[in-house]
Amino acid sequence: PVITGFLHLGGLRTALYNYIFAKKHQGTFILRVEDTDQNRVVPGAAEGIEDMLDWAGIPPDESPRRGGSFGPYQQSHRLDLYRRASEVLLERGAAYRCFCTPQRLDLLRKEALRSQQTPRYDNRCRHLTPAEVAEKLSQGQDWVVRFHLDKGVEPFQDLVYGWSKHDVADVEGDPVILKGDGFPTYHLANVVDDHYMGISHVLRGTEWLTSTSKHLLLYKAFGWDPPQFGHLPLLLNKDGGKLSKRQGDIFLERFAQDGYLPEALLDIITNCGSGFTEKQMGRTLKELISQFEIGRITTHSALLDLEKLPEFNRIHLTRHIENEGLRQELIRELQMMVEHVYGHQEVDQEVLEKEYVERVLLLRKGHISFLKSLVSCDYSYLWVRPSVSREQLQTISAEVDEIGKLVLGLMTRQAPALSVEELNKDLRSLQKQTKETKYSSMMQLLRLALSGQQHGPSVAEMMVTLGPREVCGRIHKALSS
Repeated sequence: PVITGFLHLGGLRTALYNYIFAKKHQGTFILRVEDTDQNRVVPGAAEGIEDMLDWAGIPPDESPRRGGSFGPYQQSHRLDLYRRASEVLLERGAAYRCFCTPQRLDLLRKEALRSQQTPRYDNRCRHLTPAEVAEKLSQGQDWVVRFHLDKGVEPFQDLVYGWSKHDVADVEGDPVILKGDGFPTYHLANVVDDHYMGISHVLRGTEWLTSTSKHLLLYKAFGWDPPQFGHLPLLLNKDGGKLSKRQGDIFLERFAQDGYLPEALLDIITNCGSGFTEKQMGRTLKELISQFEIGRITTHSALLDLEKLPEFNRIHLTRHIENEGLRQELIRELQMMVEHVYGHQEVDQEVLEKEYVERVLLLRKGHISFLKSLVSCDYSYLWVRPSVSREQLQTISAEVDEIGKLVLGLMTRQAPALSVEELNKDLRSLQKQTKETKYSSMMQLLRLALSGQQHGPSVAEMMVTLGPREVCGRIHKALSS
């Protein structure tokens, strides 16, 4: 894929389809960075793109960072190649030097808009004689190279849209292919690069579909065989509007910071699109590759409902927790999060032990959409042992010791695999063994003893997640303080 700015969901989808297609057909996935429009170059964007493709799990085989046999992979480092290519077209009469000033071009544009026509260059310099060109060059006039657009383009078969053709010469003037600063435009750069890099297939956004006929004319002028093109329909909001880049809402860095797993993003952008044998949530990259068929990509826009993303994340987080290897990574990540969020509260080292953290993960599996949820206020009881005195508990019920003994007895009798439902029943029957404590007061007392908080998850859920050993330890501590 050819990507200009920082990577957002649309760019990720283009990269992903190219990656899947390449892997499906044992091909090479190439990242080429287009930075020929110097006004639009964003410092650090090229590195950011590679970082995000690595994060997403779809690293290119050849790229500016990785190198390869057909580099450089950054267009600003290939200017000599484009200059030589434009000279070939000039010699063949397929291109010409244009000396029109920006002021003249601006007047043409304003005149067209005034008469409610689409602005286009009037091809004036196409008709200059060699002598006139030589004279203007000797005067040191600025020039650009324009490609001579021929009428009567041939149709081409797009991998997604089928037979297609756009009579570009009827609707636009001859396009600039080499600018005054020596940089090519996209039209020349991508044709030259695709040829010299041996590109066989190009999957790109549908916004380039109408330019493809123009690119094919360039291939013909060079006498080169073009690659096969497939244009991907637009990725839109669920209401059919364009995805907003304004607040950075669709840039990958934002999703990474917010705790989304890359698999969830890959899953949702292919789930809302097409090209796969069946529609299902929770597909892994391996499954995406095996199920992909380019002929199944439809031409209607893909509507993306980002409100469903947390649910996609929950499914993939559950899969990570269930996988032995991936779970170890999550344990380390969660330990670091706990230290970061609760470190100032003197977290007991025991609650950072691998076994405890792992148990928490396995018990919360399927209940949480984000790993960071486990360090939210609701779950602080897991990591910070409360400092609650016996006097505080006595203000809720005078039967503190009796309730404590009943719960300790219950915990020692219980099997290690507690369930919230069973525990709720057990707690109900325990309350009946007290003399005068109401069920709500008993729950309040236990919640305070276990978490030091008045609110939070149900007591049974707390007890299940903490586990018998930790529950007993906290109750003993509360009764003896």
